[in-house]
Amino acid sequence: MSDMDYNTFKVTAPVKLSDKSTTLFQDQEEKELEKKLKKVRKQLGKLQDTMYAHDKYAVLVCLQGMDTSGKDSLIREVFKDFNARGVEVQSFKVPTDLELGHDYLWRHYIALPQRGKFGVHNRTHYENVLVTRVHPEYILGENLPDVHTVEDVNDAFWDKRFEQIKNFEKHLVENGTLIYKFFMHLSKGEQKNRLLRRLEKKEKNWKFSAGDLKERKLWDTYQTYYEDAINRTSTDKAPWYVIPADNKPAARLAVASILLETLSQYEDIQEPELDDKTKANLSAYKEQLENE
Repeated sequence: MSDMDYNTFKVTAPVKLSDKSTTLFQDQEEKELEKKLKKVRKQLGKLQDTMYAHDKYAVLVCLQGMDTSGKDSLIREVFKDFNARGVEVQSFKVPTDLELGHDYLWRHYIALPQRGKFGVHNRTHYENVLVTRVHPEYILGENLPDVHTVEDVNDAFWDKRFEQIKNFEKHLVENGTLIYKFFMHLSKGEQKNRLLRRLEKKEKNWKFSAGDLKERKLWDTYQTYYEDAINRTSTDKAPWYVIPADNKPAARLAVASILLETLSQYEDIQEPELDDKTKANLSAYKEQLENE
């Protein structure tokens, strides 16, 4: 992505999503974009190997977006060249009874990547200030001490929850987790096209849910709350990136390029050197093996 500054997508000041483009690289052929992605993801894979040996940082990649915004295929294509041991993917759906028996961040915390690995969260801890904000009645299922009715899920409640999320991320960053938050910015028209393809192509029917149409009617509400969440929680150490998502290959290239360009700036990420004693005896170790 050398022909575009990744900072274009980084949220450093309040944004209005309706002013943000949902298209990217319209003048480039899909094959060309895929060729560029292949090069970037190979470099990412090598970098992850180094990070695994370095064992100082974990990387948490958070993916949010409306239904059909391309999160699943992005994960498949961007991390294809990673060593299987180096990347862990988690997808967060409706909380289970076990998860509801804990605080809302618990299930996200136990799914965090260890040092040296990438964790990719498909839908994230932000679901707790997005879908629950659109449907505040869901909060009642958390059985919180100070929430007895939907009326208790008020502005003060959300203010507190946003602060908790920022503190959660601050704690992670201060303990070696590098956080990247990507909002896959899809247009309503392109979502319609993708839903229609799920209905028209038999092999894609399984992806369709009638609930998708119900949530689509709440499009504007979701956009409002996404915008608010992004503006409240994009920080220097845990920034949001708004990624144009109408063109899937372009969105994948943008995400991969942002990861590679920013992670490459960490000059301390190097493969560890052998200790002096081991280095001094390499020839002896080699000879020992050859003489077995």
